Amino acid sequence: MNITDMYKQVIMDHYKNPRNKGVLNDSSYLTINLNNPSCGDEVIIQIKVIDGVIKDVRQGGHGCSICCSSASVASETLVNKTLNEALEIITQFYELVKGLKYNEELLEGDAIAFSGVANFPARIKCATLSWKAVEKGIGELQK
Repeated sequence: MNITDMYKQVIMDHYKNPRNKGVLNDSSYLTINLNNPSCGDEVIIQIKVIDGVIKDVRQGGHGCSICCSSASVASETLVNKTLNEALEIITQFYELVKGLKYNEELLEGDAIAFSGVANFPARIKCATLSWKAVEKGIGELQK
């Protein structure tokens, strides 16, 4: 099996078996809704931050396999990171999906499976939607 096939399997696993799926009715979470009107993707991201550290990320919504699996990966990748660490990781994810050089020490795990998105520029918005929601939430918390 080549690396491209392995990455496709990771993405499909997160799509079929999403992690941290389902938003909560809990006021201790900040809820961010974003959508991509050009393709119909919609994400709901909830983040729980305690003492400047992301303790939980919940995700919901609907969309294509890239969008939904990316939300699942973000929900795992950003937990237990400080807000500044999370912003750095998000920036590195953006670099990865654009096909640019990224910091392999900061961006690890299943997130690298999205490197192939760079070959499909129209799908970059799909892959980054949930990450942009977390970024927006962090921005609101840092005001």
